[in-house]
Amino acid sequence: MSYKDLIFTSSYINGEWKQIGQKKFSVINPFNQKEIVQVDDGGAEAIKKAIDSAQSAFPKWRDLLAKERSEILEKWYDLIQQHKSEIATIMTLESGKPINESKGEVDYAASFAKWFAEEAKRVYGDIIPTHAHKKRIAVLKQPIGVVGAITPWNFPLAMITRKVSPALAAGCTVVIKPTKESPLCALLLAHLAQKAGFPAGVLNIAVGSNSKEMGKALCESPLVKKISFTGSTEVGKALMAQSSQTLKKMSLELGGNAPFIVFEDADVDLAVKGAIAAKFRNSGQTCVCVNRFLIHQDIYDQFSEKLLKEIQKLKMGNGLESENHIGPLINSKAVEKVKSLIQDAKEKGAKITYGGNSLEGNFFEPTLITNANSDMQFSNEEIFGPVAALYKFKSLEQALDMANDTIYGLAAYFYSKDINRCWKVSEELEYGMVGINTGLISTEVAPFGGIKASGMGREGSKYGIEEYLEIKYLCYGNIQ
Repeated sequence: MSYKDLIFTSSYINGEWKQIGQKKFSVINPFNQKEIVQVDDGGAEAIKKAIDSAQSAFPKWRDLLAKERSEILEKWYDLIQQHKSEIATIMTLESGKPINESKGEVDYAASFAKWFAEEAKRVYGDIIPTHAHKKRIAVLKQPIGVVGAITPWNFPLAMITRKVSPALAAGCTVVIKPTKESPLCALLLAHLAQKAGFPAGVLNIAVGSNSKEMGKALCESPLVKKISFTGSTEVGKALMAQSSQTLKKMSLELGGNAPFIVFEDADVDLAVKGAIAAKFRNSGQTCVCVNRFLIHQDIYDQFSEKLLKEIQKLKMGNGLESENHIGPLINSKAVEKVKSLIQDAKEKGAKITYGGNSLEGNFFEPTLITNANSDMQFSNEEIFGPVAALYKFKSLEQALDMANDTIYGLAAYFYSKDINRCWKVSEELEYGMVGINTGLISTEVAPFGGIKASGMGREGSKYGIEEYLEIKYLCYGNIQ
């Protein structure tokens, strides 16, 4: 089957492909700026119809046995894996991500369907020792209801399955709003959900170009009981404010400013390997990408020299060609932002050791910056591009102060061989996730999420399904 047979161009609502209105928007390939396809622009009207559909489907889906929901999720997982090649191709076309990374994301995305298919059968309640004679206390966990999932362009498949798999497993129905940049993977997921046997209305996808209007419709609807969002802190705050009148439960995975600390006793070669993985994946366009490399002064030169050699090996080009490591940034606006951050750093004393230039189209060279300092704009703002900025520190206390000197708290990384230091630094880093001697931390079996301005709630692991459940306390009286 060709990937072209799996491109869909309208909203999926109540088990049907529905064109709503006459407007359309273009999905653009970041590599060559050519139109891939035009998609129906359903806007807020599509959201409202999807919400009604999800609400109608909720009682029957909720009342299925957990085993029955689990079996459908298992079929969904199998179908995603069966179409791995086609999905990865579509992902690379709409996001620019190198094909090997796209294939990795398909595996990662599918893993959430598999994991929560299993967790569906483990939503346990409690029997609590009673406080009084003739009384008994029980606790139930029940699905919260209709869930709105608002997902980003940079992980167009995994951010959906990470949110909706636990929701569906718990017995919730969902309305998904993907970005206008990368809606095709989302619509393909709907097609596979239909084949897997999800009843009409259980999973709905509303596509459109006006994200602000569509997000507002989700947040203000009294029928939607939960919002899960991945994106910027600014937008997360706006969604939270819009949801306040209906007191929705919120999961927000927001901006980051990840530090990568290399202590003087670290295995430098291992740290460099981790640095490449944690910085240059998806051309630096991930929420857990390293934003600041904090390197002990005793090994600063050694680390920077070895990192430079590895950066020079990275190949740029069309993501469909498997030998390429660095694809384009998502659009020209992203390129201009990276250029602006580098210009600011140069004016404040940074040295551009390698790269630093934008190229034809939306490409930006893998870049190494040394002599970075806290006055530079990217010290407090996500770079979201293939730029590694190196800072120097003298002591553990200084490293921790530098790492925690940010409003964000999503992911952090550090390298050290000292077990005592590892415990101390892990506990004192103000982040929801910490990678210790590794640059890759994402997995379906662990809780993903941040603190401070990086949001609230967790996705993945046994904790992920709790975000979609309400706790009900039952008190039985006059037991004879």
